[in-house]
This record gives sequence, structure tokens and C-alpha cells, in this order.
Amino acid sequence: MTSGEGVVDDLERRLGAGCESGRKLLVPFLTAGHPDLGSSARALAALAEAGVDAIELGVPFSDPLADGPVIAAASERALAGGMTLARVLGLAAERPAGGPPLVLFTYLNPLHAYGYARAAADLARTGFAGALVADLPFDEGPEVRAALEAEGLPLVALAAPTTPLPRLRALARAARGFVYLVARTGVTGAGSGTDRRLTDQVRILREETELPIVIGFGIADPDAARRAARAADGIVVGSAFVERLERDGVGPAVEWMAALRRAIDTA
Repeated sequence: MTSGEGVVDDLERRLGAGCESGRKLLVPFLTAGHPDLGSSARALAALAEAGVDAIELGVPFSDPLADGPVIAAASERALAGGMTLARVLGLAAERPAGGPPLVLFTYLNPLHAYGYARAAADLARTGFAGALVADLPFDEGPEVRAALEAEGLPLVALAAPTTPLPRLRALARAARGFVYLVARTGVTGAGSGTDRRLTDQVRILREETELPIVIGFGIADPDAARRAARAADGIVVGSAFVERLERDGVGPAVEWMAALRRAIDTA
């Protein structure tokens, strides 16, 4: 038995069970170490009480191609504070037991520098349930996928509005954990709407996979969350939450996330 065996089942089982019961999934994103290490730790603990279904914990990176100004600035601040992949792992290891599944959100370079096999083993050891590598196409990086699979961890697929139909179908068939569908082209950021192709893409993905489909980018308030949740199995909320963590602090930011939970419960 590998050290991560059973963890994938936990991620897929917990998210899938929620969908089967009619629950819309709520997945917040936060940048590890932003606005500081203590705030990240408190947010991880508090989010478990806000009704979220999984948490994406982002590794700050100096060249975040898919991230808009809010998350890019958060990464810069976290890096200036000394945050590294090793410290992200430590942050995860210290969170209270029994919380929602953690998914590492990263770019390829930090994993390459750390070592794929070492990173996968440490992800499993510190309680992560999977990883999403933003700049790694789903059909590339076999060594990354193999390292994660050796520890029983899924590499979550990321689809975009511009993904061609045959590729979208292939991505869905190869997906594990859940499918993250980007709601629009461009970089992350709240309040910019969604791509008109979204409904068609969700339909195509559903034809090829039974995994949960969550959509993200541009969700800034409860109304937007409710509309987005109607289109898929759930939502990812990043920039708006990251911005509130810095501006308002952990308590108000997590309460806002709880308000999104209540909104999508009526989707």
C-alpha cells in the first residue's frame, strides 16, 4: 500500500457524494503565506466551519501566468515573507484534523525544483488529497502524474473555454478527482463574467466523466456564485476571497465565504 492510498478515494468520494445528494460544491482558493503565515493557518482552520467542500492551497510563484493582479500580488507578498513549497507543506500538516480535502495549486517549476517523487510523497504525508498544476497540460508531464499516482494522489484536470472539443473529451476521460473548468479566457479575477461557451462545455464534460465539474474565475458575490453553481456541480472562488483576507482579515473573509455557501445552497 502506498502512503497516499485511499486519499484519492476520499477526495472523489466526498465530492461525489455531495453532488449525488444535490449539494453544490464550494472550493475556496487561498495563497499560502498571504497575507502572512498565521492568517493562512487561521483561514484553513476556519474554512472547515464555513461549509466548504475542499480547499485549494496555492504555492506562491514569481511568474504566475494564469493569475490576475490580486493573486499575483498575494504571491509576491507571500514570497517576500519567506514562503516556499516546503513551508506550504508544513502549513498543511499543522491544520486541524478532519477538515475538507486539500488540493495543492501550483505551477510546474516549484515541483521540479523540489523533486517530483519527493513532492508527491510529502503531499501525501502532510494530508493533501491531490494537486493541480496550472501550467501543465493534462496530457503532458508523465513523470509528474506517475509520481502523484505512486502516492495515490490525483492530478486534477484544468479545462479552458478555448479547449477544442476532441481535446476536451479526452481531458474528461483522463480526469481524476474533479474537473476544474475555467469560466472565461484571461487571468483570474473577480467580476468579469463568464464565457458563453461554458454551458456547452459542461454538457460535453458530463458526457465523458462522472467526476464533479467545478467552475472558477470571476465569482465576486453571492449572486454570481449562485448563477455559476447552477451551471455545474460547484464553484472555485479565489481572487475575491484572497482580496478579502488581506483587506478585512480572516473572520470577515470566512464569513463572506459562508454567505456564498448559503447562496449556492439555493442554486
